[in-house]
Amino acid sequence: MKIDFLLGQVNSVLQTQTRYSCDIYITFDAIDNGANQYDVDLPPRFVNNTNLSSRVGRLNLDWTDPDQSSRHENEAFQHAMMIAGKEFTESIQFHAKSWLPARSVVMQCLLAREEVDPTGEIIVLTRSCPDDRSENWRVQAVAVSIENFESRKPLPSLWRGLADEELSEAAGIPGCTFVHMSGFIGGNQTYKGALSMARASLMS
Repeated sequence: MKIDFLLGQVNSVLQTQTRYSCDIYITFDAIDNGANQYDVDLPPRFVNNTNLSSRVGRLNLDWTDPDQSSRHENEAFQHAMMIAGKEFTESIQFHAKSWLPARSVVMQCLLAREEVDPTGEIIVLTRSCPDDRSENWRVQAVAVSIENFESRKPLPSLWRGLADEELSEAAGIPGCTFVHMSGFIGGNQTYKGALSMARASLMS
């Protein structure tokens, strides 16, 4: 599918697509010029060598390759362009067909949040978007930022790592299915149970 056609699908949200495209170019340029991603001197806790820049970089001719010709180098370059172009197209397609529709659903639910709980601090998604297809209900904390795994208000520490009956007993809420070790997400068999988990988490 051509990029111009995909971009045409999101003309109503030109600002969002432009910002996303700029983020891609800024990322490529920063990595290419060795810019630090964070304003700190501490080393990262782990190294991500599976990103697009790393995958494209591994297509450079290896020094042990007996064929160091310009033709072989150009073949590697063409392969790199194909990978980068495919990833860019898939990213635009995801934002046009999945992320933007999901954003509309979330915005509607955000406006109706006080109908769920008078605090206005609990949002209930009226449909699964974009990736949760479980028949059970999920309770998920809001992250501090999109780049951070830390939650603003995680589920209670006493629940974390527990599941099923053990979790239900510890929480005093029937139907609990699990709570992640980090407390960023949990589950319940029913809407009522999930809502009770969310309210209890806010009060903890």
